[in-house]
Amino acid sequence: MLSASSAATVRATLPVVGAAIGEITERFYAGLFEAHPELLRDLFNRGNQAAGTQRQALAGSIAAFATHLVEHPDSRPDAMLSRIAHKHASLGIAPEQYAVVHEHLFAAIVAVLGEAVTPEVAAAWDEVYWLMANALIAIEKRLYEESGGADWRAWEVVERVPETSDVVTFRLRPVDGGPVRDFRAGQYVSVRAELADGARQIRQYSLSGAPGDTLRQISVKRVPGGTTPEGEVSNHLHAHVTEGSVLELSEPYGDLVLTDAPGTPLLLASAGIGVTPITAMLAHLAAAGHRAPVTVVHADRSPAEHALRSEHAAYAEKLPEATVHLWYEQDAPEGARTGLADLTDVPVAPGTHAYLCGPLPFMRAVRAQLIEKGSPRRTCTTRCSARTCGWRRPDDGPQPGGEPHGPVIS
Repeated sequence: MLSASSAATVRATLPVVGAAIGEITERFYAGLFEAHPELLRDLFNRGNQAAGTQRQALAGSIAAFATHLVEHPDSRPDAMLSRIAHKHASLGIAPEQYAVVHEHLFAAIVAVLGEAVTPEVAAAWDEVYWLMANALIAIEKRLYEESGGADWRAWEVVERVPETSDVVTFRLRPVDGGPVRDFRAGQYVSVRAELADGARQIRQYSLSGAPGDTLRQISVKRVPGGTTPEGEVSNHLHAHVTEGSVLELSEPYGDLVLTDAPGTPLLLASAGIGVTPITAMLAHLAAAGHRAPVTVVHADRSPAEHALRSEHAAYAEKLPEATVHLWYEQDAPEGARTGLADLTDVPVAPGTHAYLCGPLPFMRAVRAQLIEKGSPRRTCTTRCSARTCGWRRPDDGPQPGGEPHGPVIS
């Protein structure tokens, strides 16, 4: 953990560093990309860079880690480190890249804070950085060992299924014909796509198929603005990837997964494209013969825009104690409700563990309603807010951001 002398220095300088962290991270990325333009082209998410969300993610992660070290010196924020490490592993981050980040990050700190960065201050924050970096390197090493390595694998699209006007499901098999590692419901894969300008951009997509399947399945929502960095990958996949196309995928990653608890009541709530990991969870529960109550909640603009609608319903029907509650803003069929999700009249069994995935306003509203019903905060896991869907926990403090998973160094 952080040495006593460094802890005192970090505690004293944290307000100053925190106040300037936005400018520091902006200078950091500018210097990094000037020295290594290939990182922006082939590793970093250009959409996040254009929107500024990656700077916010880096700033939040560093500030959260440093704060934890000085406030809880005998522990470390393992949940945050685990989420970041899983994202890094999905990108194939290597240990030597942390030295590159260190060089440009500390150059930015000196450029912004100037004479305030005394040798003592530099040494203290250097210790913070390497404590975080070495912890991530160790976790990522274990993840690579468990998954078989950091290499990208070629996958052929064997089926392309239009789900809605802006969501397409791709089913893929490995080109090498080798075995397919299983995944846990809630995990995601990175997809590396070569774009028209030669860039090889990476995005993460939740696995929407059933665990145990010999194929990989992802369901991709087209992000508006295909000519902008924010939507360039999803629009490329929609426009150019067909049956027979080959994509590069990582192994499955992500630690925010459905916890096996056979006797535990569950609530699986989604909105929009947040249905993708929830469908995988329902598939897992159906295959496992889960017999405890499962409350399924979904909200969407209309039935026509409800991606994976048939699979969502079919897996729920296989669960003996499942109840389904649907809300559509328009064209609600019989049995569904019109408007936004409202759990006021939805029974929630005592001890229910809730998993929420969808836009941030949806998750906040549903979480607040569950807490009003008496659900403990710790049993409610809010997991994604990006338009393309993935796992995040915005209620747990500063988050790694991104589309949908945000790393420290990418």
